[in-house]
Amino acid sequence: MPSPTGIFFVSLKLSNDKPPGIPTIPPVSYQVFARKYRPKTFDDVLGQEHVVRTLRNAIAQKRLAHAYLFVGPRGTGKTSTARILAKALNCPGGPMIDFNPDDDVCIEIAEGRSLDVLEIDGASNNSVDQIRELRDSVRFAPTRGQFKIYYIDEVHMLSNAAFNALLKTLEEPPPHVKFIFATTEANKILPTILSRCQRFDLRPIPTETIAKHLLHIASAEGIALDQSAAWAIAKGADGGMRDAQSMLDQLVAFCGDTITEANVLDVFGFTSREKVAGLAATLLARDTPAALAIIHKEAETGRDLSQLLGELIGALRGLLVAKLDPSADGEGIPENLWAELIQAVAKYQPDRILATIDAFADTEGRMKWATNKRLHFELGIIKAIQVLGEMRITDVITVLTRGADFLPSAPTETTDRGLQSAPPPPAPEPVAQITPPEPEPAPVFTPPPPQPDPEPPALLSIEEIIARAPDEPIPAPETDRPAPEPTPEPAPATVQPSQPAVDDSFYQDPLIQAALVRFEGKIIR
Repeated sequence: MPSPTGIFFVSLKLSNDKPPGIPTIPPVSYQVFARKYRPKTFDDVLGQEHVVRTLRNAIAQKRLAHAYLFVGPRGTGKTSTARILAKALNCPGGPMIDFNPDDDVCIEIAEGRSLDVLEIDGASNNSVDQIRELRDSVRFAPTRGQFKIYYIDEVHMLSNAAFNALLKTLEEPPPHVKFIFATTEANKILPTILSRCQRFDLRPIPTETIAKHLLHIASAEGIALDQSAAWAIAKGADGGMRDAQSMLDQLVAFCGDTITEANVLDVFGFTSREKVAGLAATLLARDTPAALAIIHKEAETGRDLSQLLGELIGALRGLLVAKLDPSADGEGIPENLWAELIQAVAKYQPDRILATIDAFADTEGRMKWATNKRLHFELGIIKAIQVLGEMRITDVITVLTRGADFLPSAPTETTDRGLQSAPPPPAPEPVAQITPPEPEPAPVFTPPPPQPDPEPPALLSIEEIIARAPDEPIPAPETDRPAPEPTPEPAPATVQPSQPAVDDSFYQDPLIQAALVRFEGKIIR
């Protein structure tokens, strides 16, 4: 019945009974591994010991800066470290290093709903007006904690005008305000901002550390993850823990509770370590057809050739380090294959391996922007094999140095007087007779042919040789042309054969003098 005022009242009966046929939607409580296993305390941060140690010491010594800047690649823990620092500063009884992550204040900070810890995205809040609002809000005191913390992610996205509007507040903020910045490109931040912050560079997390953490997550989730599969995921993550956890999440959805290395290679297009070792072996053997065949097969199966080239460069880098430091690891390659590669690379000098890496680095730069990556990869393989086979000046020097070790050394002899001399020259053969040279046009005096003596004649002086010369001239041979008029011949006593001029300094040489003393000889001029 309608009311006098014309207003109808409708009563609704609320009941928990659901109409039949409508499905029940269960609450969604699943969290990805990257959020579920996010570090909660300083002890949970992996691979950033230098940052954690500095922050712990600063809190313990109460030497807290007013602005911190975290720089590093994606997935290395910038946001997680910033939240852990905020928890340590605003926890009950803080600042405190060993805080309780399950406290209400810490949970609010971890979930991003704390009123005292404001997380700002620099990419979407980069205007001057928004920075002015932030500058005006720093005057208000915190609600529960001791500090009001402003965390700006991707701070390099702020405009120059926004940076300039933040300068004065960043240099002299109120005592209860702390700034924490995070960026992947510190070169885009103004130097005036960098000089007002304590900078912490977060490094890429080592592959072994990521693999161990993935095995820990798999064990906690009841997943059978092969160690080789964990290593393949960590290698593909390239130093980013968040990327590795996301890849593990995807593999669980694809494979279920059992994950092998083959699954990782099929899903993400990675190349196995055995294939990388095989390609490196064919390269060191300078087997061009086999190397090109491996590249062709990998390209046909849809593998990422850029990733394969990066793995090959990493293997060559490991071999180069192993030549200089035998205790170096094998870049994740199995031990038996690594031993074979060590034997294959033994015949090359380190500079040759370094030149090969440089050739592949140029190839990697061209492949980054090329559409036909396979073509540039094949050209790089051919050029690298040519570099390994070419002859260099260092090889020539090495061969000459080794050959000099086999040359016979000249024996030395020590005389009775203590003089070290070279081996004596051979004794001159005894000269029986010296005949003057026979002139061609004019008649000459020739001695009779020497008679064979039973014993070798003794050495004769120049005067004795001249005295024994024949006195009568020998008639010239008969010819048809008229004989020339006789010319007066010099006296026989004055005829002397021409002697070559000898430098007297030669006979003053210490070696000659030592030989004369040793063999009791004399100089015949």
